[in-house]
Amino acid sequence: MKTKVWIALLALYIVWGSTYLGIKVAIETIPPFFHAGIRFLISGIILVVWQRAAGQQMPTRKQWVSTAIIGTLLLLGGNGLVAWAEQFIPSGVAALIIGSVPMFLVVAEALRPNGIKPNWQAIVGLLIGFAGIFILVGPAEISGSTAKLNSFGVAALLFACLFWSIGSIYSKSADLPRSSLMSTGAQMLMGSISLFIISLITGELNHWDPTSVSTRSIYGLLYLIFVGSLIGFASFGWLLQNAPISLVATYAYVNPIVAVLLGNWLAAEPLEPRIWLATAIIIGSVIFINMTKPKAAH
Repeated sequence: MKTKVWIALLALYIVWGSTYLGIKVAIETIPPFFHAGIRFLISGIILVVWQRAAGQQMPTRKQWVSTAIIGTLLLLGGNGLVAWAEQFIPSGVAALIIGSVPMFLVVAEALRPNGIKPNWQAIVGLLIGFAGIFILVGPAEISGSTAKLNSFGVAALLFACLFWSIGSIYSKSADLPRSSLMSTGAQMLMGSISLFIISLITGELNHWDPTSVSTRSIYGLLYLIFVGSLIGFASFGWLLQNAPISLVATYAYVNPIVAVLLGNWLAAEPLEPRIWLATAIIIGSVIFINMTKPKAAH
C-alpha cells in the first residue's frame, strides 16, 4: 500500500505540475478560453459517464446549479484566466503565483460571514508570502530582474487565485453529489459551458483558423485532457481515501517547483535568482500557514 501511495503521489506531483507547460503548448495555436472549454467538456463527459456506469446517481437539479457555480469560479475564473495569462507569462511563474492560493484561501475565509479568522502566526505567514509574490512580480528595479512581467497577465493570475479561493470555500457548504468524481465531472461540464460563452464574448475565435492548429498544440490539449484532468483527479481522489491528508497536501508545495523546472528544461524559460527566491518564500509561507491552522478535535 505504501508503494501505491507514493506512486500516486509522484503522479500527482508530476502530472499537476506539468499542466502549466501543457497549457502553454496548447494555447500556442488554440485560443486559451476555447482550449479550456474543450478540455473540460471532454474530461467532464468521460468522468460523468464513468461514474454513472459505476452506479453513481446523476446530480439533482439543485446539485447542477451548485456545480455550475463552482465550475464557473474554478474552471473559468481559475483555470481559464491561467490559460489566458500564459499568453504573456512564463508557465513556471504562473504556477508559482497560483501556488499562493492557500494564502488567498485564508483571506477569503476571514472575509466570509462567520468565517474563521487567521491567528497571528497565519497573518505573519501571509505577510511573508505576499512579500514573495511582490519579489516575483514587482518592479524590475526592486527585484533586480532583467525581465519585466506583463501587468495584465499578472493581474489575471491574481484574480485566478481569488476566484479559485471563493469557489473552494463555496464548495464546502454547497449541495454536491456524494461521489467526488461525479461532482468533479459535473463541475467540468458546467465550467466548460462558461468557458465557451466567454470565448465567444471575447471574440477570440474571430480571427482563429482551425487549420492552423499545430500537432504540438493538439498533443498538449490531449495531455491536459487524459493525463492532467483524468489521471490527475483519479490519483487525487484515490489518495484522499488512502493516504493522510497532510501527505496529499504536499502536492501544493511540489507542483510549482515541478512547473518551474519543466518550463526551464522544455520551454527555455529563464530561471533568474528572483524566481528561486520567490519560490522559497511563497512555498515556505504556504507550508507555515498550513502548519499554524488549528487542528480539528478528534
